[in-house]
Amino acid sequence: MQHSDPLSLNDSGACPVADAPGTTLPALVKVRAAQWKAGIPLASEMEREVSAEVPVAMVFNGISHAVMMASPGDLVEFGVGFALSEGIVDGRADCRDVETQVHGAGTADASCAVQMEIASRHFMRLKEQRRTLAGRTGCGVCGIDSIQALDLHPETVNAPDWCEHLGVDQINTAFSELSARQALHARSGSLHAAGWARPDGSLVHVLEDVGRHNALDKLIGRLAIEGELGTPGFVVMTSRTSYELVRKCARVGIPALATISAPTSLALQLAHEAGMQLWGFCRPPSAVRYV
Repeated sequence: MQHSDPLSLNDSGACPVADAPGTTLPALVKVRAAQWKAGIPLASEMEREVSAEVPVAMVFNGISHAVMMASPGDLVEFGVGFALSEGIVDGRADCRDVETQVHGAGTADASCAVQMEIASRHFMRLKEQRRTLAGRTGCGVCGIDSIQALDLHPETVNAPDWCEHLGVDQINTAFSELSARQALHARSGSLHAAGWARPDGSLVHVLEDVGRHNALDKLIGRLAIEGELGTPGFVVMTSRTSYELVRKCARVGIPALATISAPTSLALQLAHEAGMQLWGFCRPPSAVRYV
């Protein structure tokens, strides 16, 4: 979820004073629960781990642009990936002095902020965007102030030669590895993952978050920071294929996206226009390629 743009963390538009440097928020939170089974009159008391979900402010040049509900980990990657995938900046070098802050650690009002400096030309472009960012939900349309602002015409992605040989074997290899790399999801059962696979299907990076868009942004940020954007590879995700995921991949030049569930018609339309390869229902031993 995103709140309105600009949305300040206090009346002045600046972030409040952060907690001590180095403070972090836990990715998982322990809670008490009771498990009930049909036919058994008593419940089993237990301790469970649930995914942390906190507000994360994206702050550019001291002004809060958007507040995302996200998992409080890999926030530098999140900030860089968000700036790139939303078209706020053109490249990793445009994100300067990236810092993360934690506010209210240990309280019910805990939150995070990603602060970064961007060039004046990018900041002006950011302010001129007509998106209100009032809230991006499953429909993907909430928060857009006009139909024209939807930005449904993605950049064309140049399909590399290796994409011609991308098939079900490589897709299955990536998804077979993905589950074992979801450490937080294995403990909580409630996080999405975005993975980066080489053309042979071997996984290089896996990033997790409670939101599928956030997980992809974190992955894009990791690739940018490691200098791997533009290298051969494709994205795999534990979600359906929404048009936003296609739009984000096209914006940073990722030529292929594979997800565990189905795409929407709009996602297919954007992928076709961008020249991206799109796979769905990726559940080994089978996968569906959409043409």
